[in-house]
Amino acid sequence: MSPETEQEFRPPRSVGVVGAGTMGAGIAQVFLGAGFSVVLHDVDSAQVERAVGRIEEGLKRWEAKGTIPSAAVARERLTTLSSLMEFSGCEWIVEAVLESAPAKQEIFRTLGRLCPASTVLASNTSSISLTLLGAASGRPEQVVGMHFFNPPPLMRLVEVVAGLRTSPRTLEAAVKLSKSLGKVPVVSQDRPGFLSNRILMPMVNEAFWALEEGVGSAEDIDRVMKLGMNHPMGPLELADFIGLDVVLAILEVLHHEQGDPRFRPCPLLRKHVEAGWLGRKSGRGIFEYEG
Repeated sequence: MSPETEQEFRPPRSVGVVGAGTMGAGIAQVFLGAGFSVVLHDVDSAQVERAVGRIEEGLKRWEAKGTIPSAAVARERLTTLSSLMEFSGCEWIVEAVLESAPAKQEIFRTLGRLCPASTVLASNTSSISLTLLGAASGRPEQVVGMHFFNPPPLMRLVEVVAGLRTSPRTLEAAVKLSKSLGKVPVVSQDRPGFLSNRILMPMVNEAFWALEEGVGSAEDIDRVMKLGMNHPMGPLELADFIGLDVVLAILEVLHHEQGDPRFRPCPLLRKHVEAGWLGRKSGRGIFEYEG
């Protein structure tokens, strides 16, 4: 980043987070912990209530570890909003709704109309084109990807993605903002799957193919990757952790955009999603989970 850009960057006073699921709640906690004021929105009011509870618990854990001085003070900077119409005062907004291009396009279209021209619109998408979302917003120069990893409060990486029309200033501001959160930003161009899922998802998909073809048990497939490749988590357990529906959605984007059969989702993965076995969040995926 040039010295000129360093001087020009001013952290946003208020950050909006659209989507109060696991990722949205985690992203909101990260910003709160770094001293930002956050407004959180979801169309599901019960989801917002659950998210606030998770954020409060997370902040208390940070306070107990000495990561932040006061969970109560951080919590005071969190506001929940019932409508996107109220986001017009935010200087930076991170969208973190389900991995659906039409859903995200509609949000960016709405925010593009409502927010001042200076507001940066970021997406937590893990695979959907930032160029597409930028076009929907009507302000593509101000649209950038900020792909946090699950769980956002623990994972240090943020994948910063430049759409075709994202301005250099917006991209560099996203890099600087990520650093201010204590994260490590890695810049990716706007290609299907970006850097992370372009590499990760074929491995996860191949693990499903190996399981479907009976090459080995689920436990042994994961054991090989953990003990032989020193991965902290096997690919099938990781898929359960991510959510099999999310894995399937990313693979479908990769397959559609690349047209390459190596990205074709394994039928076993699709069947698990059809059965509602989505992983940890549903209590069962490839493995079963309690609680």
